Parts: sequence; structure tokens; C-alpha cells
Amino acid sequence: MADIIVVDDISDAGVLVKRILERGGHKVTAFTEEEDALAFVRKNKPDLAILDMKLKKMTGVEVLEEIRKLSPDTKAIMLTGYPTLETAREALRLGASEYCVKPIDKGELEAKVAEVLAG
Repeated sequence: MADIIVVDDISDAGVLVKRILERGGHKVTAFTEEEDALAFVRKNKPDLAILDMKLKKMTGVEVLEEIRKLSPDTKAIMLTGYPTLETAREALRLGASEYCVKPIDKGELEAKVAEVLAG
């Protein structure tokens, strides 16, 4: 199964995503701090990064840009509670493969993760 990181400034949201995906057999590491997530990516090169658009110090798009530099093969899914066409376009332009709207739907998340990892 895949090695996945989740970056969300709200710990409970990251833990929820982690629980859902671990049930599917994935190895998931959740972060609330952008710097911790980037340090992890530097060493581990995960298969997939699931990033909230609104984080503490950076945006999810900025974190995605940094991940792209550190690990170009890491795929990405963006999460947001505030979906706009602009944020969707920006995320996709930077290489995010998918986009999930909060509150997270378990089935939708599992389907999108499977689809992104298969692609």
C-alpha cells in the first residue's frame, strides 16, 4: 500500500483522514505543522500528500510547491472547507491530482486516493 502524508492545521481533521486511509492498509503520517511535514518529505518521499488549503503559516498550495521541489513524484490531493474555482485551478496547475471538499466524505476520499495512486 501507499505511504501517505496528511497536512491539516486542525489535528482532528488529519487524524480522521489518517484513520480512514489506514483502514485501507495505507501507511499514513499526519502533520499539523508545515515545517514538520516538509522535513518528513525530505527524508521519506511519500507516494501521496493530502494537503489542506488553509494551514498555519503557509497555504496548502505553497506546501505543494515545496513538496514538488523535494519529491517531484509525490502525488497530491487538496482539501478545503472553502471551495472556489480559483483555489481549484491553482492546486491543479501545481500538480495536485484531485480536490476534496470538507467535511470529508469517507467514500469520496477513499475513491479519490485509489484513483490518484492508480494514475
